[in-house]
Order: sequence, then structure tokens, then C-alpha cells
Amino acid sequence: MRAPTGLQFELTRTTANGQVRADITQVAAALRTLSIDGIDLTEPFPAEVAPPFGDGTVLVPWPNRVEDGIWVHDGIEEQLDLTEPERHNALHGLLRDRPYTVVEEGEGALTLAATIYPTRGYPFTLDTTVRYQLVDDGIRVTHGVTNVGVSSAPYAVGTHPFLRLGDVPTAELSLSVAAGTRFETDARLNPTAETPVDGTAYDLRAGRPVADLELDDAFGEVTPVDGVSRHRLTAKDGRFVELWQESDFGYVQVFTTRAFPRADGLGTAIAVEPMTAPPNALNSGKGLRWLQPGESWSGAWGIRYSGSNEGE
Repeated sequence: MRAPTGLQFELTRTTANGQVRADITQVAAALRTLSIDGIDLTEPFPAEVAPPFGDGTVLVPWPNRVEDGIWVHDGIEEQLDLTEPERHNALHGLLRDRPYTVVEEGEGALTLAATIYPTRGYPFTLDTTVRYQLVDDGIRVTHGVTNVGVSSAPYAVGTHPFLRLGDVPTAELSLSVAAGTRFETDARLNPTAETPVDGTAYDLRAGRPVADLELDDAFGEVTPVDGVSRHRLTAKDGRFVELWQESDFGYVQVFTTRAFPRADGLGTAIAVEPMTAPPNALNSGKGLRWLQPGESWSGAWGIRYSGSNEGE
């Protein structure tokens, strides 16, 4: 039987750190596995199941939620399909259940493409790509888009990786997030305000134990150093896995669960999700990029592993 995520693409690269390996899915262009020398850097899931909690999927042309699926364009109210019906929201864009096609494949690298056609609530046409490239310490992921329609189109992108550090229980790791603000939300997880994290339990810049965290929160004022922001899961022995994002990815969502399905049962997992725009951006305009006909954009993020306490 065909896997619910379609075809599977295996990438490998031999490095001084050992073999880097990743599996990418055809549906949603998801990062299904990522490891270095047998050390898992993301939460893997079997090819035979749909991505749990959206693990590894690409979220385009908006990440996170659009409240009630409603936004206004040129004075006309647009109604998106409610893909989070329990909260009456449109969630994570239009390609989470769509297949991609291979446009380039090489040693340790793969580029997938999918077109967004006009649909309910989003009357625009975009050609999108995602390129996965293995590097010596992990993976680099580059998202691209071109507006192939006849009018300017709103665009944002995010992705949904769950980070892991091999066999170290995730609850025993420490999380640091380079962000200065948090988006407060209502009961349906739609943003109501953006507030500084200073002096609050949401200030994760110095690191906090994952065991103490219960999060499904978006963060802003993501702080770049030399054009790159970095968020880390660190073990007590100094090893860490890091998600980095270029400056166009100005926001990050952090989500914790104690019910991530694994072969040995349910456990703690944490998603660190780079985003170019925060929740409800089609309404707020924050981080939203309006692409003119023929205009293109690209931006990158990645995951890296270190077996030492470098940079501390």
C-alpha cells in the first residue's frame, strides 16, 4: 500500500561527523527523519502514518492560524476553509495534504515544488519550492516562491520540525529561544496582543528545562546575530541541537506535547517552528509579504548538531 505521505526520498551525505541522513515525504514536503551518525535530530515518524502533530510539514502560504478563516482583501471578505474546525480557524496554509514534484535531485540534496492555485479564500497563484540540502552538521532548508498570477498576492511560510537530541529524553533537555516578545492568545489560540517577555515565564533566552514548559506560543522580535537567529535544545553534557533561521524568518512558534507517539509509547516532544509571519498575519499584516506578479522570494533555515558546548 502507498504511504499516506506519498513517495519517500532518502538523502545521505558522508562527513567528518559521520553520515548525515534525512527522509523527505512527497506529501507536504515533510522532513520525516534527520540524523547524524545515528543520532536523531528530529522526531522521526514511520512512513506508514500521517505526520503526528504536523511533524516536519511545510506551512504555506500562511503558517499557524487565520481567525475564523476570514480576512479582507480589497474590501472583499475572503473565507478560507476551516481546517481547524474545533477552534473554528484556518490552520497552516494550503499544502499540508498536497503532493509535491521533484524538480532537482543530487547528492545529499532535493528540491520539491508545488503550485498553489486559486481556491476558496485565497484567489492567487504561486509556484512554491523547498530545497533540502544536507551539510556537515545537519541540514539547510530553503523556501522559494514566485507569483505566477495576475495580481499581488499575500505570502508567508513556516515549517513544523520537532527537535530531538538522540536518546536523551526531551524532558531532560534545556530550551533557549532568542525572542523578545510573545503573542498572547485567546481560548482558540488566536493572538490578542504582542508583549515583551522580560520578567515573565516566557523569557527563554537564557534557557529553561523542557520539563517545566507547557507551550503553544508564537514569539516575535526574534534576535539575529550576523543575520541568523538560533534556538537550542541542550543536554547536561553540553551537546545541543539548534534550529537557526535567517532574518526574513522573524517569528518562531514553540509547541510542547506529552503525547507524541513513539514505538515505546507516548512521550514529551517539542516543536520549534520558524515562521516569516506570526499567527493571523492575513489580518494583522505583520510579517506578511505581498508579491507582485512575477516577483520571487527565497529564505532559509536549518538544523545543526554539536557534540560539544561550543558557543556557550
